[in-house]
Amino acid sequence: MALVSMKKLLDQAAAEHRGAGAFSVGNMEMVAGAVKAAEEMNTPIILQIAEVRLRHSPLEFMGPMMISAAENAKVDIAVHLDHGLTEDVVKKALNLGFTSVMYDSSLYSFEENIERTRSVKELAAPLGVTVEAELGMVGGSEDGSCDHGIRYTDPEEAAVFCRETGVDALAVAVGNAHGNYKAAPKLAFNVIEEVRDRVGDTHLVLHGGSGISDDDFREAIRCGIVKVNIATASFNRLTMRAEEYLCGNGSHDYFGLNEAMVQGTYENVRHHIEVFNMK
Repeated sequence: MALVSMKKLLDQAAAEHRGAGAFSVGNMEMVAGAVKAAEEMNTPIILQIAEVRLRHSPLEFMGPMMISAAENAKVDIAVHLDHGLTEDVVKKALNLGFTSVMYDSSLYSFEENIERTRSVKELAAPLGVTVEAELGMVGGSEDGSCDHGIRYTDPEEAAVFCRETGVDALAVAVGNAHGNYKAAPKLAFNVIEEVRDRVGDTHLVLHGGSGISDDDFREAIRCGIVKVNIATASFNRLTMRAEEYLCGNGSHDYFGLNEAMVQGTYENVRHHIEVFNMK
């Protein structure tokens, strides 16, 4: 099909009352596994990479590969910079041809978050690029290096924020956290509904999806979540399949390891697509 804007995929998912899966990738095998699952399920997806991952997966390598995979896929795919922390990296993603960027200024004051987000919206809008932001504080961090705690998104602040910035998507804090959960999270579905009712056409995003139950995913989507991020679960499943391969009997080589990593990613992405499609 085509490389498309993330907003197009979110609009379509919302109209079809399902969630749009956004799957983090860190190497060629993860890209291949995610695309394979999307094509088999005939469901558009979002391929994404977070700035904190670039130390291991440089953007100048990953970006062109993600974009090429989207352009050659049998389904529509958007390519998204997740949790961009610096304007330089956001600009680099825009120059590479990403169709969506997130400038995460959630650790700043409400007013500064608005100003920083608005500056990126002004850069992205002429290019037709979708912009995501975060309001409140989702627990943990993408790479597991820190945990700032959770500060729930305030529905009234969300209304002001979306009006002032014009963002297309808003990541909300509703009891979710990045990384591996120490205990099953309890999502505040009422907060999702209250924010949804106040932000107009802005699509809501659930970060920290790895570890949330299938039933809670479905309920969150029913309450207004449109985009759902999955990262840790894919990395974990890839690692598990790689370990199984390397610990198995017989000889081992790169090509077998490659297939194991593709398979691990594929399994996780396919499962979550089924859940987000409300099956």
